[in-house]
Amino acid sequence: MKYLIAGFGSIGRRHFRNLRSLGETDFVFYRSKMGTVDDREIAAYPVETKLDFALDHNPDVVIISNPTALHLDIAFPSAKHGCHLFIEKPISHSMDGIKQLQEVVLENEIKVLVGFQFRFHPQLNHIKELLAKNAIGDLISVYVDWGEFLPGWHPWEDYRDSYSARRELGGGVVLTLCHPIDYLRWLIGDIESVWAYTSKVKALEIDVVAVAEIGVKFVNGVTGSIHLDYIQNPNTHFIKIIGSNGMIQWDYHIGSLVVYTMSNQNPETYPLPAGFERNDMFREQAEHLIDLIRNDRISRCSLDDGVKVQEIIQGIEDSAKKGTLSRFSG
Repeated sequence: MKYLIAGFGSIGRRHFRNLRSLGETDFVFYRSKMGTVDDREIAAYPVETKLDFALDHNPDVVIISNPTALHLDIAFPSAKHGCHLFIEKPISHSMDGIKQLQEVVLENEIKVLVGFQFRFHPQLNHIKELLAKNAIGDLISVYVDWGEFLPGWHPWEDYRDSYSARRELGGGVVLTLCHPIDYLRWLIGDIESVWAYTSKVKALEIDVVAVAEIGVKFVNGVTGSIHLDYIQNPNTHFIKIIGSNGMIQWDYHIGSLVVYTMSNQNPETYPLPAGFERNDMFREQAEHLIDLIRNDRISRCSLDDGVKVQEIIQGIEDSAKKGTLSRFSG
């Protein structure tokens, strides 16, 4: 298959390297030439600075890994051209143009995979299995705490110039760290409503939301909360799920998954597979993308999944701005 990679920042480079490690060799790049990543490793491949010229190479799949606010500028014409899509999360910075993208994807029978890589984390998949088995009884509540120190993300660039820190590129902590919205939908079920408080952090010297406290109610009655921030150092990424017969705790950074139940005084632990690395999620995601297109599989994270996350992000922003509860159809 031929891949057009739109955007060669750190995530575009990761997708390129993973696909190449899986035996893919046919690539073309669409670039603004404004990135800070060393691009010498793609010197042997065609590089276009206009999307029309890039699409003239007739790629089978377009990997959309440019800044969030520019995703639909690539996705819509690529889908009209008949290309399948991999869209980095979130699919956009607003709901504008989303319906039109859905229509052209449906009309042209385009396969779409949205880049929520935590769906490929082995311990989260084990949590999904445990919940399906009712391992901790009826679900009561869930809590997520995810804090990242933004200045430490990309040492090779000034974080204040990164897309994560710039409003016009779709920055802000809710958009950039939206993974829990997706994986909680996947693990717990559809979300009925949210409330939110958000704020900036003066010390970071950026004009985007850097802290978010989000309350969540699921269609099945489970309640929960999500904390997101750009300032925690050391980083934190933690999930607690409480049921009527026990509790599940997962710590991403430690790599621990612990299950407590009323009937067992000794908690059960589920370690990561030997040798697991963060890139393993992305590599499995790339394997699924290849299988999705070549063998006509069902997407493990569809455009509809991405749209529902986008609706919830919009609801969070509306709640924080208006001081009201945001409700969804489920």
